[in-house]
Amino acid sequence: MKREKKHALGLRLGGAAAAAVLSGAIGGWAYARAGGSAGDVTRDLAVGWTYAGAGLIAWWRRPANRTGALLVAEGVTWFLGNLQGTDVPALFALGAWWEALNMAVLAHLLLSFPDGRLTTALTRRMVFFAYGLVAVGGLLRAMMFDPAVSSDATYLDCRGCGPNLLLVPGTTGLFDYVDGAYRAVGWVLTVAAVVMLVRRWRHASVARRRALLPAWIAVVIATAFLLSHVVLRVVPGIGDSGESAVYLTSDLAQAAVPLAFLAGLLRMQLQRAEVSGLVIEVGADPDPVRLREALARVLGDPGLRLGLWNEERGAYLDGEGRPVRPEGAGRTRVDSSRGAALALLRHDPALAEDPQLLEAVSAALRLALENVWLRNQAKEVTSRIVRAADTERKRLERDLHDGAQARIVFALMALRRLDKGLADHPDGSLRRSVAEVESSLKLALEELRGIAHGIHPAVLTREGLGPALKALAEQAQLTVVVAAEPRRYDPVVESTAYFTVCEALSNAAKHARAKAVSVSARHHDGKLVIETVDDGVGGADTGRGSGLLGLADRLAAVDGVLHIHSPAGGGTRIRAELPCV
Repeated sequence: MKREKKHALGLRLGGAAAAAVLSGAIGGWAYARAGGSAGDVTRDLAVGWTYAGAGLIAWWRRPANRTGALLVAEGVTWFLGNLQGTDVPALFALGAWWEALNMAVLAHLLLSFPDGRLTTALTRRMVFFAYGLVAVGGLLRAMMFDPAVSSDATYLDCRGCGPNLLLVPGTTGLFDYVDGAYRAVGWVLTVAAVVMLVRRWRHASVARRRALLPAWIAVVIATAFLLSHVVLRVVPGIGDSGESAVYLTSDLAQAAVPLAFLAGLLRMQLQRAEVSGLVIEVGADPDPVRLREALARVLGDPGLRLGLWNEERGAYLDGEGRPVRPEGAGRTRVDSSRGAALALLRHDPALAEDPQLLEAVSAALRLALENVWLRNQAKEVTSRIVRAADTERKRLERDLHDGAQARIVFALMALRRLDKGLADHPDGSLRRSVAEVESSLKLALEELRGIAHGIHPAVLTREGLGPALKALAEQAQLTVVVAAEPRRYDPVVESTAYFTVCEALSNAAKHARAKAVSVSARHHDGKLVIETVDDGVGGADTGRGSGLLGLADRLAAVDGVLHIHSPAGGGTRIRAELPCV
């Protein structure tokens, strides 16, 4: 289906290009025949084909927008009036009848820009009347136009033009009246169109005015074009050089009109291209204020308001916590892929005329906010897993302490009573067996206590992080100096900090060949900062071992951050930051 649409678009563009080339070729030939110089013909072709070329580009880049087709139509109809320079009756009649068709197309273009659609009943009636004036009024005028009698009724030197196939004999006397009325109505329509554009501009917001800017450039250029012809008629003795300069300036200005429209359309397309970088720009955790500023820039609407859905209050709230109402014009709601409310954009109603831009912005905003939601969900799940694991550690330590360790202690007590009872027993081997069992039980008890301490030290639960770190330092295989503030933290935070130090001490002893380690634990700016510094060989890297990598993952699960500085031969500094209250 997509390939068929491209093929159909290609055929339409090819047909439009052929029509523009053919129209320009015939119109240029007719203009030259009516006395136009090479420069005149070249400038005339440049204007018409610039319209057509800009229209073909706009049509290709934005096929759903009718502006491209209207620009092509303006380029094709630009040459119709030149057909009055021929001696072919049918071509002369065609040129005389549709001479002003390009003006009606231009009015249609101005009033429908930027999306190529007439959005109000008044503009539709205006354009319909303009085409009707050319179709009906132009026909009546052509039926009374005899180039041999009214040779100055056209911009061409038509003393050798015609005859007119549509001429009705006996009506030439009425031509001046009909022609005057025809031109007067045309001027009234022109003024009315300008008034409508002025009203649109006055009531437009910043975003809307940016969209209408090419139309206003066209109005200014068209006005300059008309004034140049007034100058030629009013100012006496302007001379051939002055006349040539006026015509050259007029034609250059006319050629700039389609370029202004094309630039406006491409600028709107560039806006949509900016949307692709919106997710990257706002980052993985976008701040509402920053996100609103980025959206306002992309949409060209400084007054844009962004409301994010707040489940607790059941409303859309902006970056300052104020509600953003979903009623009224100029609103775009953004829902998640699951259909849940995410955000609400309150924007200039004029942006609704570019639905593709709004759809692109909505998709980018949806992606950014769903990324945040997924990250938060993953963080919550990971945090629950860490808390569940920590709770399970405590339970295992408690079960070992209250269960297996207690039973071994009772067994040792019973064995000692038995040993006392065997003090006078004649069999010495029996007493030695009892002693061996007692030694094995003591060793098992020590190992069990070590296992329980590794799972979760009881001192950490009872007394907190500082005493637990000091107890850990006493059991270490190297010199450890501890400086810890006497303060309690969340159990998960304490547990994470404790096992961070455990991993650091293990690495210092096994890999860094350190002789001494300093450990500090302090509260700073809403964070628990754990830092270990050893005098080992350095060179520690999270990418070359599972221990530090697992430690970084464990810290990240509770929004913690791990920093490692370990130059070769310069020792290792491990710094962990854990959010806490």
